[in-house]
Amino acid sequence: MPSPVRACCNRGTPTRSMAGYRGMKRKEWQASSPTNREEIVGGYFAEVAAGREELLETLRAGPGEAARWEVAGAKTGPAPSRWTLRTIRASVDWLVTYTVSGGWRVLQSCGLGLHSACARLFSPDPDYQSKVRRLYRCLRDAARHPDTVVALFLDEFGYQRWPEVAPPWGLEAAVAQRAGTNQQWRTIGALNALTGQVNYLDGYIVGRQQVIQFYGLLDRAHPKKVERMYVIQDNWNIHTHPDVVTALADYPRITPMWLPTYAPWLNPIEKLWRWLRQDILKMHRWGEDWPQVKQRVRDFLDQFAHGSSALLRYVGLKGKGKLATVINTS
Repeated sequence: MPSPVRACCNRGTPTRSMAGYRGMKRKEWQASSPTNREEIVGGYFAEVAAGREELLETLRAGPGEAARWEVAGAKTGPAPSRWTLRTIRASVDWLVTYTVSGGWRVLQSCGLGLHSACARLFSPDPDYQSKVRRLYRCLRDAARHPDTVVALFLDEFGYQRWPEVAPPWGLEAAVAQRAGTNQQWRTIGALNALTGQVNYLDGYIVGRQQVIQFYGLLDRAHPKKVERMYVIQDNWNIHTHPDVVTALADYPRITPMWLPTYAPWLNPIEKLWRWLRQDILKMHRWGEDWPQVKQRVRDFLDQFAHGSSALLRYVGLKGKGKLATVINTS
């Protein structure tokens, strides 16, 4: 197929003759006769549409043999998993004579470009729907009886002494410190779904003893008028360890509620950890001061000790999110 576009460059004006259309300046094209316009619409733009469809079909199919030959290090190398400008150019017959930048302009002229990808979220739990309905009932119960019922999202979080790498602003690339031996610290926390209050416990390890200890902390942190505390958590095996189950008998107000397996999007405290990573742990300057790193994490969590509307909005428990809607319509 002949190329429908040739580096369609300035203001989208084609520069290659096709379907009887001679390249001309924008004003000349606009002033051309009705007959010429009809010829352009029926010729040039039809070819552009056909070229775009061919490109889309190729992109949907995924990289194949031509792409493999373009980038493989040896004859037996596999095809790449995603497209690049080089492999697109090699896989479309009428693009092979273009430069990489010329191929990019063709894609741009067809409205095709790089887009951020997202993961398709899927939980394999066969009881997914019933667990979600149970979660909604807990949230509604807490919203209807805020003085006597509490809904808490629980999760564990680990971080290291070395700073996490992230793109900084400045004149040159910054370097994250990697001096000395790296160390790890862990935190178990709970987020109140209605107030944004955060309780946490940290230490070198979070195991069954720490989970039991944290249940006691939650029990003491809530006034006696609270009759029920839904502790909404994932399916980490420590949560169902016999020692933990036995210890729960000492805290009759706590009712553990289980999220579907592999469904972190249903646990808003995961977004609190993301906020913490973004503001405190990425590119921090205390790689050689481990106590300072841990204290900064505690300071971050302590700001939510009495609740926070900003936190509720950030994690999707306030506003127009699904969980926020469940709470607001109780």
